[in-house]
Amino acid sequence: MIQEDKHKYSDIIKNSIQYLENHGFENIKVDFQGYDTPKSYIQSGTNISITPDLVAEKEGRKHIFDIGLKSAKPNLLKSKWLFLNTLSNLKSHRFKLITTRGHYKFTYGLLEDINLNHKNLIKI
Repeated sequence: MIQEDKHKYSDIIKNSIQYLENHGFENIKVDFQGYDTPKSYIQSGTNISITPDLVAEKEGRKHIFDIGLKSAKPNLLKSKWLFLNTLSNLKSHRFKLITTRGHYKFTYGLLEDINLNHKNLIKI
């Protein structure tokens, strides 16, 4: 999810946090009230900051989650997902996408464009 959309979709973020808590995830970090903010990564040469939507731990392994919602800036979302996928592969973390009804086709389309169609979506 892009930074401007965070306030617009706060209910989806709450549902995602609830889902993660129900499935045994701990140490949840999210840019939301009452939670710690996940670590941001700044692209060198530009001022673009990439922050995962949710970061949580389960059984000692870190999981990085991003919420796939329709956006006016799909290229920015694609580059964010590619970066988070590469980062999670380098550090032996897990990268997963969370999406909700009405956004499945958009999310699947973006994943196919960047050849990440092997990713299983968490549908809330």
